[in-house]
Amino acid sequence: MNNIKCKLSYKGYYPFVFLIVLLAGSALFQSCEQSNIFSDKDDVELGEQFDKEIKANPKDFPMLSGHEDVKSYINDMGKEILNSPKIKKRSIYPYNFQIVNDTIINAFCTPGGFVYVYTGLIKFLDNESALAGVIGHEIAHAERRHVTQRLTAYYGVSALLSFILGGNPSVLAEVAANLFVGLAFLKNSRDDETEADYYSIRYLQSTKWYPGGITFFFDKIKEEQRQKGTTPGDLDRLLSTHPLPNDRITFVNSQLSKISPKPDPTKGLFTDEYQRMKQKLP
Repeated sequence: MNNIKCKLSYKGYYPFVFLIVLLAGSALFQSCEQSNIFSDKDDVELGEQFDKEIKANPKDFPMLSGHEDVKSYINDMGKEILNSPKIKKRSIYPYNFQIVNDTIINAFCTPGGFVYVYTGLIKFLDNESALAGVIGHEIAHAERRHVTQRLTAYYGVSALLSFILGGNPSVLAEVAANLFVGLAFLKNSRDDETEADYYSIRYLQSTKWYPGGITFFFDKIKEEQRQKGTTPGDLDRLLSTHPLPNDRITFVNSQLSKISPKPDPTKGLFTDEYQRMKQKLP
């Protein structure tokens, strides 16, 4: 995080304080969804710090080792989605795509475009377009800056101002601790999820994949719930951080119906290629 305070001269301090007061006042009068005291650079630095925390906790986040062909497969998929003209921060965020070797069915994105996909999710899905839809969804969380919006709302402007100015390192420690219990920023709101679904469709429109790939993900979840009469335990974390109300599914289908010409849900799936890749997973 930028240690702005250390760089300020005495003469430049008071105008800066005045600017900060204006910024804080402005943020307080915005809605929680819109206010964000972090800059894009702050998002990147936060993402880098969280990435270090994740790598330092292999018990909670056992990163996939070896299997370079699988890593390349996922990374190439992410890069192709990033070529979408709808992506605005590809030259600002250091987007990278990593694999967590765990049976948990989930994926998440930290600020600055650090996307993590679980092998449990890869095995759960049946075709490339479904995974592309999920990755596009996670990219949207970064592009729309949902995490730092929620951090601003959760901790408040005053606490985060002291954090950004270098005077409250305990905030970072608390945020990092919350990462591991799914609190604060990993729990997406319904509005965040709907917005991420919208952009996932838009991103995939310029790719080889069926733009509604995320619907296959929804279908798998609903089928698991139908067969077992309840939400299976391995989906608990996913649905706690990515709620799936029926109106979210309805929204996605309505967006797909507006695309002209209407995309064919039987094309752009790349099922055979995906199944071959899955066989290489540990």
